[in-house]
Amino acid sequence: METIRGKVWSLPDDVDTDIIIPTEYLALPTVDDMKKFAFSPLRPELAGKIEAGDVIIGGKNFGCGSSREQAPEIIKHLGVSCVIAKSFARIFFRNAFNNGLLLIEQPDLPDAVKEGDEIEVRMDEHVIIAGGKEFPIQPLPENLMEILAAGGLVKAMQKRNGR
Repeated sequence: METIRGKVWSLPDDVDTDIIIPTEYLALPTVDDMKKFAFSPLRPELAGKIEAGDVIIGGKNFGCGSSREQAPEIIKHLGVSCVIAKSFARIFFRNAFNNGLLLIEQPDLPDAVKEGDEIEVRMDEHVIIAGGKEFPIQPLPENLMEILAAGGLVKAMQKRNGR
């Protein structure tokens, strides 16, 4: 059973892929070049403050907008351990897992946590926030856990095919 601990960064409802990584930065040569511009239209300082293991907490419809795969890939390259939101846009949800980024839907937690809090995620069980309050989370299907463990869909298929 995996446990994740991290500091919370809070974002509002309807954070779209143009906010996660604006179009003008997609021409940069690498994801590492792009990641410093993550969330810049909303919070220009945020990418520079996120540390490895931190957790992004979002509202409803996180990742809406275009289907650009760079959006979840950049979040992962920032070192974010997972994104917990009230809900996710479906194409972002799939792209995130394909890129090895853990997403957790939990509709009540975003309103109960504040930026800077430390939280603990116990996979397939619950999330514990400051003060000890627990929020249940649904177990992920085995195939998604395999994709995450491998680091993304391509790596999972390579592993499955003995490459």
